[in-house]
This record gives sequence, C-alpha cells and structure tokens, in this order.
Amino acid sequence: MKSIPAKIKEQLIKVIVGKDDTVELLIAAVLAGGHVLLEDTPGTGKTTLALALSKCMGLSFRRIQMTPDTTASDITGYSAYDADKGEFVYHEGAAMTDLLLADELNRTSGRTQAALLEAMEERRVTVDGVTHDLSPNFAVIATQNPSGTAGTSAIPLSQLDRFMVRLRLGAPDREALKKLLTDRILTDPLDSTEQVCSAEDLDGLRAEINKVTIKDEIMDYICDLMQSAAECSDTEGGISPRGALALCRIVKAGAFLDGRDYVVPSDIRACFIPVCAHRSVLTREARAAGKTPEGVFEAILKAQPCPENREDI
Repeated sequence: MKSIPAKIKEQLIKVIVGKDDTVELLIAAVLAGGHVLLEDTPGTGKTTLALALSKCMGLSFRRIQMTPDTTASDITGYSAYDADKGEFVYHEGAAMTDLLLADELNRTSGRTQAALLEAMEERRVTVDGVTHDLSPNFAVIATQNPSGTAGTSAIPLSQLDRFMVRLRLGAPDREALKKLLTDRILTDPLDSTEQVCSAEDLDGLRAEINKVTIKDEIMDYICDLMQSAAECSDTEGGISPRGALALCRIVKAGAFLDGRDYVVPSDIRACFIPVCAHRSVLTREARAAGKTPEGVFEAILKAQPCPENREDI
C-alpha cells in the first residue's frame, strides 16, 4: 500500500511530466511548512502544479493575480462599516485560505508584496489593529517570470528569505513533451487529479517529520556549508539563520519522503541550492563575471568535504 506522500507525488506527476525531482522538493517544502517560489517562463505549468497540489492534498485554494493595481487589502482583507450592524466588519482577503497562489508576484508594487510578509512569517494578518489568524496549513506558492521584467518590481531580499525554496520547472525534454501533448489531446489530467489526504493526515505527516533526526555529523556539515557561503568572495553576507533553519526543516521532510527517520548527506546536497541560491546577493564583480547564484552555491557544495553517506550517521 502506497504512503500518502507517494500518492501525492503520483497525482502531481500526472499533470507535470518529467519533473519528478522538482515535484518531490515541492511536496517536501509544503509538508515542512514552507513557502515556495516558482520561477520560470510562462507556460511551463507553474499554475497547474499549484492547482493540482491543492486538489490532491485537500487544501482550500485561492489564486490572486498580482498586477500593478493589486492592493495590500486584496491580500489581508479590509474593514468596512456595516450600517445594519452599526460597526466595522472585517472582510476576508485572499490570504484566508490553506494554499495561496500569488501569480506573478513581481508584477505588483512593493507595498502589496510586503502585505504577504506577516502572513508568510507568522500565519496571521493585522487589519486596522486587529489580528486575524490564518489557517495552520497556510502556504504561499508565488510565481514570477524571470524574463520580460519591464514594469516589474523586484522581490526584495527580505521577502525572498521567507520562501523556503525557489524551484524551476523548465521546459520538458522531447519524451516528456510528447507524452504531455498526447495526454492533453482529449482530456486535461488536472481533471483526473484526486484528493489523497486530509488536513488530519497532514497533521500526522508533520508530526512524523518532526521525529526525523539530524545527527551531529550532519549538523556540522550544514554549519560548514553556511560558513563557506558567508566567507565566499562572490556573495555579500551569506545565508541568514532563517535560511539555515529552512534547510534543516526541508531535509527532514525529504528524508521522511524517502522512508527514513534520519537525514543523510545526500538530503543536504539535494536541497542546498534550492534553499540557498535565492537568498544570496552576488557581488558586483561576480555579476560582471557572469556568475549566477546557482553556480556559486554549486561550487561551494563541491568544495565542502562531505561526511560519508552511512546509515548510522
């Protein structure tokens, strides 16, 4: 009998073909309580993936299209005077859901982007001095298009740091493209996506993930990688403690998805770049040399001695 995470993956790979590793990282991030930034060109399946995830996990879902005229109150909600009640009444915003898809986040203003900060960090919003709690399952999947950036507002580092991972789907290879085209001639695989778990199941999964252990040798490896990032001449400032915590959380979820109650070095290597690259700022010299955050962190990963991949670590 398949485990719930395996069933979730089975549903998602029906709609996103040939991107199994990315799908696994997405599942791990959501189970670890993190937020996800999907960065890719239009038409690669970012929105479809978010819809399929909410459907198969039994999560309530809202989508907000980020445009220049989107306001903070569209996200947080607002208070309006109700003449019949003689008082101000709170009207929910898009954040009042389990899974919020913030489509093209970089197309809206910085003020509207900032409206997500409290929601993403503390799972609550404050309107007119009153705090409203969000769902305990609240997660943001934001998308942005890295090309055609005229008229966009770059997502500030303070907000990028709230995203557990940045993922890219990329174009499918030839075989995956053929399967995608064939599958969609008559039907949409999204229509056949089935719910395979409930909110109670998610609580149980997260409780099991919390039991996954990270031995001292692995924790030292994580700290050594973070120290190398801080000392790297190509970056400014290294990775925040929030980023290091995010790495610990997602590798525990990744280990659980692999059927283990302990983390091994390969878990770290699989998650290090997706967790860290978007949190870094390259120096002017590194950018001038054509370096990318992914390339810089890949070099850090290769240069750092790795513990033996033993089961007893």
